Amino acid sequence: MNVQMDTSDACDLRFGQVGMACVRVRRVDAAALCDELERRVRTAPQMFSRAAVVLDLSHLPELPDDGTVDALLEAVRSAGMLPVGLAYGTSETEALAKRMGLPLIAKFRAAYEPAGGNAAVADIATRAEPAAAVQREPILSSPAPGGMQGAQHHAGSVRSGQQVYARDRDLIVTGAIANGAEVIADGNIHVYGSLRGRAMAGAQGDERARIFVSDFRAELVAIAGHYRVFEKIPGDLEGQSVQCWLDGEKLLIAKL
Repeated sequence: MNVQMDTSDACDLRFGQVGMACVRVRRVDAAALCDELERRVRTAPQMFSRAAVVLDLSHLPELPDDGTVDALLEAVRSAGMLPVGLAYGTSETEALAKRMGLPLIAKFRAAYEPAGGNAAVADIATRAEPAAAVQREPILSSPAPGGMQGAQHHAGSVRSGQQVYARDRDLIVTGAIANGAEVIADGNIHVYGSLRGRAMAGAQGDERARIFVSDFRAELVAIAGHYRVFEKIPGDLEGQSVQCWLDGEKLLIAKL
């Protein structure tokens, strides 16, 4: 009897854009962390409920022991979010991640800087796109002529569930951005159409980046990780042409 073996691949493995938030822990207090994250989830449940998050321990005076980190991870879970790994850091962080069976997320390497001062318990979405527990293939838009690192242009609408990312440049969108869609740029973002989804400028930490929108109806806007979520757009901004910028750590929005 001839037995035919199935020689096809068991799976496909691809790397794509994955939306995650970064929980930057400022002090070791699992109860306070849980309370703060629960407040964030209540404020924007569609954004943060069951969101994939990375735990950033770089701003603590010293790396906590395994039991303490486990308590912090459980606090994140209890708040309704899903911790998926630790932010890339020192060799001690790498050893901790191995012991706990967690991956190191290298994309948050840029978030590491010397700790200083006491601040809020957690800084969510630091230098990262806000969380969405789905994997997306980014839309490739037209680069600047001649291969220069000028603005990247996306002509047409961005549909729900789609993502447009302009790496190392500004992004110009001439079309509507639907609810559930994302536009991300390392530089500025210009939207010549209705913004109903999410716009995130300065994705690699550029606090000078700005967002310009001709018809403002956004779910969320963020600059260098500082964000504002809108359950309801203020009446004086809804449907208006606006610009968004950072003043210190405060994200401001004003009509043009």
